[in-house]
Amino acid sequence: MSILVLNTPNLRGLPTKFLVILACLPGFFALSWCFGWGVLLNIVICVVSSKIFDAVALSLRGQSLNFRLQDSDTLLTAIFIGLSLPPLCPWWLPVIGCSVAILIGKHAYGGIGASPFNPAMIGYATLLLCFPFPMSQWVAMDVSNSSDAHYPTLIESIKIIVGHMQQFDGVTGATPLESLRQNNGLLINQLYSEKKVFSEGVWAGVGWEWINLSFLLGGVFLIITKIITWHAPSGMLGSIVVLSLVFWDSGSSASLGSPIFHLFSGATMLGAFFIITDPVSSAASARGRLAFGILIGVLVFFLRGWSDYPDGLAFAVLIANFTAPTIDKYLVMTNNKENE
Repeated sequence: MSILVLNTPNLRGLPTKFLVILACLPGFFALSWCFGWGVLLNIVICVVSSKIFDAVALSLRGQSLNFRLQDSDTLLTAIFIGLSLPPLCPWWLPVIGCSVAILIGKHAYGGIGASPFNPAMIGYATLLLCFPFPMSQWVAMDVSNSSDAHYPTLIESIKIIVGHMQQFDGVTGATPLESLRQNNGLLINQLYSEKKVFSEGVWAGVGWEWINLSFLLGGVFLIITKIITWHAPSGMLGSIVVLSLVFWDSGSSASLGSPIFHLFSGATMLGAFFIITDPVSSAASARGRLAFGILIGVLVFFLRGWSDYPDGLAFAVLIANFTAPTIDKYLVMTNNKENE
């Protein structure tokens, strides 16, 4: 996975992709605070397995391992998959996801900078389609610091992941997007008061608003340092806000959720600033990136509202990846005609 690099000096001469990883840290810490050790373990498994699969693919292709394994595209892909997976998921889930992302999403198309699809989202979407149950088992958050709350320790988390220990009762729970998607007849105010995932939260479900705010902070850092541009994130977030306003009916049982809910639930900010800004699989022109982001926002909203997948970011990104060349071609042609 590549990140858009502009012709501007990096912060204090640091490598661009190191700064992208640095921008992920607020979101990583927020996820770890809410979900425990499983987030770090997911990332470790993803990084190690991705590097192994990368080495195998490079060997089969007869390319130099010393040079190619130093690139950070594989590292970023692994980190994004690790941040997206449910904590405490079985160890083989990230391994399979990374194998698909690296071997099919990256090397099957020719390696670095050649894939028309986002490798991390190829791996993640494959897991959603093939293993829907473990992909829905998110740790139930409790940020109230109650004395009876018990989360697995590091050793217990490792035992759960490798299958030597079953998850504790009450550890898993529905995410805010799942709770809204499964709502049957409750007004939004009733849903927020009856479901713990909402009642202990502030705007969009307990913990998730802080996770998204943390990724938003990292995204703003990427824009300020000119590592990415504002076009794709603004297009995605703007279209989500507009559509959620259109379909917001003041909170009836048929409501699809408020703009604040959609902005700060699920993988909205991670997707907007870290996933869809991959220049290889997105549109190349500024206007194209804006349209690309708008398309993803529209797809995410409708997938959340009417599909079997509460978030739908991975499928939205892959569909938009398929249309990116057409978007660029059409907008560039239109721009040229306007300038004639």
